[in-house]
Amino acid sequence: MESARAPVKEEQTRSFQQWKPVEYTITYIPIETKRKIYFSTKEVTHLTVAALVVLGIGLSLGISPNIIRNIGRIPMLLAFAVLVTISFLIHELAHKFTAQKSGLWAEFRIMLFGLILTVISIISPFFKIISPGAVVISGFTSKRNVGKISIAGPLTNTLLSIGFLLAALLIPTSNFSYLFLLGFAINAWIAFINLIPFGVLDGFKIFLWNKAVWALAFITSLLLTIASFILL
Repeated sequence: MESARAPVKEEQTRSFQQWKPVEYTITYIPIETKRKIYFSTKEVTHLTVAALVVLGIGLSLGISPNIIRNIGRIPMLLAFAVLVTISFLIHELAHKFTAQKSGLWAEFRIMLFGLILTVISIISPFFKIISPGAVVISGFTSKRNVGKISIAGPLTNTLLSIGFLLAALLIPTSNFSYLFLLGFAINAWIAFINLIPFGVLDGFKIFLWNKAVWALAFITSLLLTIASFILL
């Protein structure tokens, strides 16, 4: 006995034959996550080379007649050079740590052109440029976070500048007092230069993020820089 079959219309058959699975795509949006602070072997190498070059800048600044007269001994000259190097490293590491805490990839890299200028600055009596490299950042983030990462470096130097100034004022007059004044000046200059709102400098990215924050940071660094010229 044959079972009854429902009639299938020709249009239904044609529609079934033409049916295809729906095609779709998935877009993954990166989300910032907290990460630990880390250093790669390559980054450590780049930081070491940059630190040695900046140490040379510190020594070349320290042999100026004015600084030699006030610092005096060779160990103090070396201490000044180390102070300049640490001020540079702290600035770069502040950028790096702030970026990595936001879940971004961030490592210091030597920039060839800046490294050459810095090396020339060691022997040049006309200009001194400290720019052997910078922290390179990669990842999905916001304008606000870029601003916070950018201000981390100059803000650290500003705080160091104020700290050195207080130390110089609180201790008796000595070679250490003058060394602290130099630390105050170096960090004020680093903060001020980096806060200029131009090109690839930190100041431009901070200015784009929050003009009020930039203005406060820039004016503070400017006042500290002016005070350094007066006190030195």
